[in-house]
Amino acid sequence: MFKHLKEDISIVFDRDPAARTHFEILTTYPGVHALILHRLSHYLWGHRFYWLGRALSHFARFMTGIEIHPGATIGRRVFIDHGMGVVIGETAIIGDDCTLYHGVTLGGTSWNKGKRHPTLESGVVIGAGAKVLGPITIGKNAKIGSNAVVVKDVPDGATAVGIPARILEEEKAKQRQDAAQKMGFNAYAVGNDENDPMIKAINGLLDHAHQQEAELATLKAQLAKLSDAETDSNVGEAFAKKPE
Repeated sequence: MFKHLKEDISIVFDRDPAARTHFEILTTYPGVHALILHRLSHYLWGHRFYWLGRALSHFARFMTGIEIHPGATIGRRVFIDHGMGVVIGETAIIGDDCTLYHGVTLGGTSWNKGKRHPTLESGVVIGAGAKVLGPITIGKNAKIGSNAVVVKDVPDGATAVGIPARILEEEKAKQRQDAAQKMGFNAYAVGNDENDPMIKAINGLLDHAHQQEAELATLKAQLAKLSDAETDSNVGEAFAKKPE
């Protein structure tokens, strides 16, 4: 218990630059309080003291604004930043080193009993207001963008954004950024996680520009080969001529 508490406090320094002292974290961070109380309620739940577990989780919700069902399984070094409005369902599983921001919901989409809430593997980061719904799996070190609604599995290391969430095409995003920098404006103004029609149009132009650059590079390479072949042919003819 105390080992987990020490890890919970120490990890805050790594993930929140506003943290100053251990005492401040222990007394003023609702995410830390919620995890401490959850471990107690989860212990009661596991020993079939269901009402006591639910009562303690309800008290934790009242004190912190974070609602964690006592049946949920939470790993080590999990950080709930700010935390207000976070809801974690009964069959949710959160792996080690995950980070959740305020307004996150790990919810279910079915009234059937059994596994109906998400599983987060280690190192997952979920942005503010995101909703991860159903018995899906979010892979290791994946990132969920703010306000995204995720209803399908997310592979390891991927980034999911939007409503419904989609996996970002990292290679295409890099190509767009490179093309935008060549045009002389800040590529960060063009975001894949926005649904603005103007940004979609700019993305289309950037994709077209990248395609044209690739075609020009291919054409130059072919012209260079033709030029080299013609030069070799002329030199060969010059040597082949007999001296008069």
